[in-house]
Amino acid sequence: MLECFEHHRGAETQLELQLVLCYQERQRSRFRAKTLCGKDVGWFVERGEVLAQGDVLVASTGEKIAILAADETVSEVKSADALLLARAAYHLGNRHVPLQIMAGELRYQHDHVLDDMLKGLGLQVVVTEKPFHPENGAYHSHDGGAEHRHSHGHDSHDHHHGHAHG
Repeated sequence: MLECFEHHRGAETQLELQLVLCYQERQRSRFRAKTLCGKDVGWFVERGEVLAQGDVLVASTGEKIAILAADETVSEVKSADALLLARAAYHLGNRHVPLQIMAGELRYQHDHVLDDMLKGLGLQVVVTEKPFHPENGAYHSHDGGAEHRHSHGHDSHDHHHGHAHG
């Protein structure tokens, strides 16, 4: 099994070794999966890190594995009305729903109760199969996609994010 203790942010999807993972799997700090060609991979990344499309896991052997986001069942709403989308995002956020936010569009993991709520706001909800990339949250890393090692403990480097850790 390839063991990975490091990953890099990036846009590498054309590597020989590739893992196709749904959002739930990409959230795991310790997990085991098979690459598209059948190799076992286990990763150990910092808690709270979410692997994203194009990220690269680096195995202890030096091999690199591209992360690809799997298609999964999501609900999406589109509108040119920014206020209406903001209201929808507010109500979804109030329910702590992971939410992908794009210009004129919101996407969340399909839930018929949430769909009905947004329809009640006047939005049209479409259920589809697409990759899901929700916002990481206000307290997540703000490295802007820069390459960063993740084989260290939480206290091994300084944070200058304007918030306290406790």
